[in-house]
Amino acid sequence: MKRPLYSGSNYKKALNIHDLERIAKKKLPNFVFEYVYGGSDDEHTLRHNRAVFDQYLFEPKTMTNVGARDLSTTLFGRSYQMPLAIGPTGFNGMLTRDGDLKLAYAARDAGIPFVLSSVSTTRLEDIAAIEGLTAWMQIYFYRDRDFVKSMIQRCVDAGFEAIVVTTDSAIYGNREWDVRNFSRPMKPSLPNLLHLLTKPGWMSDVLIPDGLPTFKNLDDLLPPDKRNAQGASQIIGPQLDPSLNWEDIAWLRDLWPGKIILKGIISPEEAEQAVRLGIDGIVLSNHGGRQLNHSLSPMDTLAEVKAFTGERCHLFVDSGFRRGTDIIKALALGADAVWLGRATLYGLAAGGQAGTQHALNLLRGEVDRTLGLLGFTTIQDLTSACLSKRKL
Repeated sequence: MKRPLYSGSNYKKALNIHDLERIAKKKLPNFVFEYVYGGSDDEHTLRHNRAVFDQYLFEPKTMTNVGARDLSTTLFGRSYQMPLAIGPTGFNGMLTRDGDLKLAYAARDAGIPFVLSSVSTTRLEDIAAIEGLTAWMQIYFYRDRDFVKSMIQRCVDAGFEAIVVTTDSAIYGNREWDVRNFSRPMKPSLPNLLHLLTKPGWMSDVLIPDGLPTFKNLDDLLPPDKRNAQGASQIIGPQLDPSLNWEDIAWLRDLWPGKIILKGIISPEEAEQAVRLGIDGIVLSNHGGRQLNHSLSPMDTLAEVKAFTGERCHLFVDSGFRRGTDIIKALALGADAVWLGRATLYGLAAGGQAGTQHALNLLRGEVDRTLGLLGFTTIQDLTSACLSKRKL
């Protein structure tokens, strides 16, 4: 019997991320929700990202004093309130006006890092200017290397601590939901346009008065007549460079004075190569199931990658995280922190900045509760000894 889910529209009554997902689906037009929710091809990777957590069962210790628990952690020498970050997600202004800013402020208030996508609808300088926020910037390697170089310089000038290079998107994934929902780039099909009329709240928030938001950090990459959402969508994909390789990362290392994090690695061998190049952090990721179908989950290789990298770099994971138990399992296998994507986007769509904060509070409560029930008081106490792996 399936557990009941909250079916209303008040994000404050959501008890978990699944509830926020249902609220987001009610509030968003079909083509927007499916842009966030969907995966590539027949979505095997999308489903596997959730199923993989069921392979791991907990072995709790009960006769321990867990009265005082501490979720704080240290990343790159800075202390954070919990081992989470809001990862880079694009086109967040399509979920709610100033979506990137709302995510960033929620991260700041939760005491965790925020990673801005290069295909955001907010200028990177506006994110970097938020007082008290740890801001990291995600970039793609476009064919136009002069543009990449100029974006790196903007990040230097703005004061970003880290650059996050997404490595698994040099070729764009086959996301069939997007193909079905649009008659041509960023032009919803007739059924989607008709459904749009049932979402006046979203229309007044996002579309009025200027229409769909634009990609604020890509103007120098786009011709003047292609700087709207429709024009940009025709250019961004072809600009992704399939020749991306380790020489490009070495080139970036010479240009960028701060931390470099590679996002999209899955294999232990590539993780070892990243460490040899002096990379500061790795995000094990399959892009939330949006790129290669039938891909391994980060949870499938996390323990082995940790054995390769040890303490030589920070090790992060994303893809499929919806519960505090998921997060604890990743930390026990060696992750330093978990990056959130859809989990916080559902909160954003359900209730803006406050909805994002609610999502983070729900996860914080679940992480804290699970830690105590396992018999631990700090995140640093977690090891794989508290897990038992079972075949599905």
